[in-house]
Formats: sequence, C-alpha cells, structure tokens
Amino acid sequence: MAPAMLERAIDAGVAPVLERLVRDGRYVPDCVAAFPSVTPVCAASIVTGSSQDRHEIPGMNWFHREEHRYVEYGSSFRAAQRFGIARQLTDTVYNMNRAHLSSQTPTLFETLDDADVRTAGTTYLMYRGRHRHEPQRDTALTRVASTLIRHAVMGPRELFYADIFASQRTGCRSGLGMPGVRDKHSGCVSAYMVEHDLFDFLLLSLPDNDWHSHKRGPDAQVHSIGQADLQLARVMNAAGGIDEFLAEHAVIAMADHSQAPVTDTIALQDELAELGVLGPSRSARAAQDGPRAAEPRIAVCPSQRAAMVYALHEPERDAMRASVVALALAIDGVDLVLWLERDAHDAPREAVIASPDHGELRFAPGGVGGNVLDPRGESWSVDGALAAIDGSLSDGLLLTPSYPDALARAWAALTCPNSGEVLLSAAPGYEFLDWGRQAHVGGGSHGSLHASDSLGALVLSGVALPAPEPAQWAIRDVAPLVLRHFGLDPQR
Repeated sequence: MAPAMLERAIDAGVAPVLERLVRDGRYVPDCVAAFPSVTPVCAASIVTGSSQDRHEIPGMNWFHREEHRYVEYGSSFRAAQRFGIARQLTDTVYNMNRAHLSSQTPTLFETLDDADVRTAGTTYLMYRGRHRHEPQRDTALTRVASTLIRHAVMGPRELFYADIFASQRTGCRSGLGMPGVRDKHSGCVSAYMVEHDLFDFLLLSLPDNDWHSHKRGPDAQVHSIGQADLQLARVMNAAGGIDEFLAEHAVIAMADHSQAPVTDTIALQDELAELGVLGPSRSARAAQDGPRAAEPRIAVCPSQRAAMVYALHEPERDAMRASVVALALAIDGVDLVLWLERDAHDAPREAVIASPDHGELRFAPGGVGGNVLDPRGESWSVDGALAAIDGSLSDGLLLTPSYPDALARAWAALTCPNSGEVLLSAAPGYEFLDWGRQAHVGGGSHGSLHASDSLGALVLSGVALPAPEPAQWAIRDVAPLVLRHFGLDPQR
C-alpha cells in the first residue's frame, strides 16, 4: 500500500475507516520494508520483528543449499508449473513456516500463545503458532485440495487459511484463496470472530490490494484500498460501529511494502547463461559434484524487482561471485549489485554495494568504531562511493533518501544464511522475469532496495508509542509494539 495512494483514497472519500484511523492516530508515511521487499520476506519480518539474518526467509524464489533445489513460493502460476505445483504448495503452505522460518525466531502468535493471549489469524503466509489445526474436507473444493494439503499445521488459536484450515464453522468461503475474494473472506471470518469474542490479538490480512496493483499498476490502488476499507468497516460494524470497536480495540494498519510501475524486464537467466545456470527441471544433485564444463555452476533466483545468484560449487565460490558481479553490472536495468566479503574464517567482514554508474560502497556494522550513524541510530563503518546509494553525510549522519535504511536492509539480506552470493536490485521501471518467464509489465511490482517500492503506510491507533520514536520506522518495529501492548517484553 503506497502512502500516496492511501492519501489519495482518503481524499476521494472511499476509505472512511482508514481516514478515521489516520486522523485520530499516528500516521507514518514512510515505514521501510525489508529487502528484498517481497511478501515472504516482509511477512516474516512483520510477525517476528526481525530481519532475515534472523528469520532466514530470503526471497520469493531461492536455492536451498542443503536440499540442492529451488524453493518457489508462488511468483506466478507458470513459475509454479515449472517447479511443480505440488512442490510449490508444500513449500508455501507447510515448509515456509515449519522448516524455512527459523525455529530460533518466535512469531507473534507463538509468543502471545505462550502468554495465554487469545490469538487469531486470517490467510497470511506466516501463521506459526502453538495450536494444531487439521485441514478441512467439508466442501468439494477442500476435498480436492486435501489430496495435496493433507497434514496438520501449528497456528494461532483461531486460524482461517484459504478454506484449507478453519478453526470455526463460519459459513465464509474464499474459493481456496482466489485473488479478488481473499479480502471478503478475511472480512467475513474476522466479523464472525468479533461477534463471538474469539480473540485478543487478530492478524487481519487484506492482500487483494497487492494483487490489484500488480495487475493494474500502483495508481489503481485507490479502488482496491477502498475495497479493503469496506472489509475493515464490516469487521468494526460487527462490534456496533467504528466508535464502539475503537473503544475496545487498538488497531495497527500497515503495508508490508509498496509497488512501483513496471515497463521493462530483465531475463537474468539468459544474461548469465554463459556461466551455466541450473534450470528448474534439472536435477540439482549435480550441484554436489565437482565443477564440470557441462554442468550448471550457478542458481538464479528472481524475486520480482530483486534477484539472487548462488554459486553451486564451494571451491569456486569467490571466483564465481566475481564473474556474476562483472556480468551483472553490465545488464540494462540492474541498479545495484550487492555481495559479502568474508575473512579467513568465513565470517562476514564487509559488504559491498556497487552501482554501474557510481562505483562501490563498502560497509560493515561499526559498533563504537563506526564512522557514520544511520537515521535509526545504528553505527556503520563506511568507505567508498556514497553516491552508489544516493548517500550524503550531515554531521556524521548518513542520509539515503532514494534507498531508505539501505545499510541495515542490505546487511541483513547478505548475512541471511539462505541468501545467495550475489544480490541484485532492479532500477525503477524494471522487473526480473520469473522462472515462468512472467513479469508485471503494465502493472506494478516490488522487491528492490529503492524507495519507490520500499516505503509503505503505517497507522497506529490506541497503541503506546516507543519513546523516543524511531527516526525511520521499519516494518520490524511493529511486533515489539504488539508485545508491549499485551505487557510482554520484546527482548525476551
């Protein structure tokens, strides 16, 4: 949800609930997403309050080194077909939460469940909690889905996930999570939970705005924000109206990221073909063997307006990284190339952000020895071309308006144990073709480090604000607000 589009929807009079929350609450028009600013990474950051160096979800598409295979969370239907529909559903519905999301990083649901707070959630990628839910088989659609979705999951106390999991019989249907129907399903089950007093904490997901913007472009969000606002009104009306609802509930309305228009594409698989790219249909077991001229040497993982490249053979990791960097910097539409350099013990030493036009910037967390501070008060050791991230210094404060929270987001992405050796961020207007050769040309997309798809709206109503407030809010700041609201220590 782009802040400008939220403001336009309010001005047009189609979002009266959000208008009330903005008017009477704290409105933050520049809350920073994770990087890559794609839904799985951002959803994990929201529900854990951490970046991917801790929660370990690196992208929409990534290479699983231990299992020697690609993981695809649903870039497009054609991409899912290339990897196998059953595998894609298993990774998205099950493995993302029970295997890929770090077990060392608790979700809000888990922490609140442990404190006997009544938790609830609608269809959302991240749902891991302490309560067991069996898949539903009460309709023809769910019986068909149960041929693939057969196992129980651990989620919040009340879980409603695309008709597949439903802890209550509500009469609400989502068509197995079809776009255009999901918001209505979320509104329906949430109204039911309000009417029956079933939660203390509810994660209410309204994802159709993202789908609508992908299809029709960011400017079309006014309509879809208005449709989402109708579902917020539906939920509040179940309590007697907005005044009655806000008298009993604190509300946080937020975007996980924004979107930017897409006019051109980058076929990264083709651009790096000379290095030997592992395809979806090839046996990734070849990656365990030594380098061979006929065998793939890299895995390419597009995540909309970001991408990652993995070296498949450990002995040539550094050499392959250098080859990928050299080729990537010459690709039209690549804005930034990022990589991590390690010390003799394979520990992260410093990160590099390279711009085709402005050179390299090297940086590392600085602690007390850092030479700059970012707006969030973090210290960094920085050397090289600040112009690579449109940076400037003001009394020791590093300002990067075109790439908000650039160093922290890049460092977290590069030090995530599941990330590739090289990360790419697309220039405005560009998107990386997924493995189904699909992109959102004529519509919108997200994923990059750039401000155009990294800044989302955040609205806080009835929530105690931290003192002092962050000078630059980020989506990872929201989970601690929720925990403090229920009297829990976010640092535990």
